[in-house]
Parts: sequence; C-alpha cells; structure tokens
Amino acid sequence: MDIPAFLAGQLASQYDEADVRRILSGYGVQRRTTLRVNRLRTNADAVRAALAEAGIGAEPVAWSEDALVLAAGQEEALAGLAVYSRGEIYVQSLSSMIPPLVLDAKPGENVLDMAAAPGGKTTQIAALTENRAMITACERNKARAERLRFNVERQGASHVTVMNVDARQLSDLFAFDRVLLDAPCSGSGTVAQGFRGRFEAAYLARTVQLQTSLLHKAIRLLKPGHEMVYSTCSILRQENEQVIESALRTGQVELLPIDDAAFEGVPRLPVTLAGTLCVCPDERYEGFFVARLKKCARR
Repeated sequence: MDIPAFLAGQLASQYDEADVRRILSGYGVQRRTTLRVNRLRTNADAVRAALAEAGIGAEPVAWSEDALVLAAGQEEALAGLAVYSRGEIYVQSLSSMIPPLVLDAKPGENVLDMAAAPGGKTTQIAALTENRAMITACERNKARAERLRFNVERQGASHVTVMNVDARQLSDLFAFDRVLLDAPCSGSGTVAQGFRGRFEAAYLARTVQLQTSLLHKAIRLLKPGHEMVYSTCSILRQENEQVIESALRTGQVELLPIDDAAFEGVPRLPVTLAGTLCVCPDERYEGFFVARLKKCARR
C-alpha cells in the first residue's frame, strides 16, 4: 500500500522491518465494523438477538462484554435496525473503547473529557458509571459539539454537560477526579485503503505542540492523587511517548502501568515507555496509543 513518504520514513525510523510490515498490512486490509452495546439502554444478549434476527453476524471480544465485531460488509444493515435508532448500540472502533476502560471512572466522580466529539468515549464513560458520574465533555468546533450533543442525548447519557469550548480555556479553578484526553492527532493509526491525508514535518510539529499544551492543561485540572488517561489514534512516538515524557519531566505526574492481561488479544506494537499500550492496526483494530497517569499529591 502506498503511503506518504514522510509517514513511511517515520515508521522506518521508529520500528523494525517486521513491525513496519505489520503496520502496512494493517493499513491495507478492509477494517471490520465494530460496535459497543449501550448498557444504559439495553444489554448485550438483547443486541445479539436483534442482530441475529436481522441476519447480521457478530462476534464477541474477549476483553469487553459490550464490544461486538460484525461480519464483513454488514455496517449498512445497522441503520435500519431498531436497536440503532433507539441508541442501543454505538458504532465505535475497538481501539477507541480501550481508553474509557483504562480510565475506570467511578459513580459520583467528576470526569472531564477534553476533546469529546463525536461522543463515543463520553457515552461509554456514562454507561460504565451507570449514569452516576458527572461528565463535562468539551469540543471546540461548533458543528462537532452539536453532533456530540445529539449522540449524548440519543445514548441516554443524562449526566453529561457539553461545552462548546477549547478545553485549554477552562478555568484552572476547576478540579476533576478523572480526565480523559483523547488528543487530536495525525491519525497515523487510522490510515486505510483510499487514504488521502497529508503527513509532513510542519503538520506533525503543530500537532505535537497542541497535544503537549492539552496534556499540561489536563494535569492542572486534575486533582492531586487522581488519575487521567492520554490517548491518540497515532502510532508515532512524537505524539505518544515523547508527549508523555514531557509531562513526566515536570515531576507533576507519574506513569501507571496498564494491565496487559485486561486486553487479551489486542495486537501490540513495541513502546519506549513501559506500561503504555500501542495498538497495531489490523482487520479489527485501528492503530492507537494509551497511557495512564497519576497526578502527584501535593507536598
């Protein structure tokens, strides 16, 4: 598969030949449609029964009772189903379901989703906490914020406040128990057939600058002794480990390991920071990076 020369060079400089071949193979396959059962509206058994009745094959995922993988070419059939129109399912990549699980928000907590649109992770957090966490979901783009509101309402996430604002503009007087920063990125993990995106050094540098400023803001908004998750749909270390390292150097946060056993079967790429997770793109997964951080308690 042909990819931009700059991206090809980055992959070759960061991964060995075998891993580059795995990445390029993942770029070239037709990715399967995956969905999340919305436990605020229904349960997995009911969704599997509805899909079976409609002749739609669905396979379970070892690490999530809410995740299903459809047989190839069946996404279009979902739109006509009642479970879709009633918000009982949400079409979401498997990789993007991982950060909310790592975040592990609890009922009663105040949670910030810093770059929330279109709402998959926001509504997943709401479902995981049984609508008993207070979630603030930020999106700076007006049209995307409206889409976020639509999905929040459709999914029945009743304790979500949507803010059409750049999360970096939030007052530092806010204090959250958990923060999810799924940062804007190059999308180097989501390259697929027909890709027409742009990769160049200046664009990557601007993206890293944005990610770094968002992460440092997230740390200011997080309560001491509490946890956050940083994630991207990139597999480039400039956007991942190097951004995390910039935060670790401040001494304000520590890196907590992600439990490898919790994500059985997820295809992985090597990382330079032990305890982080980098997902290799393949037929089921987009390329993704996830890191778990804890803010140091005040001395």
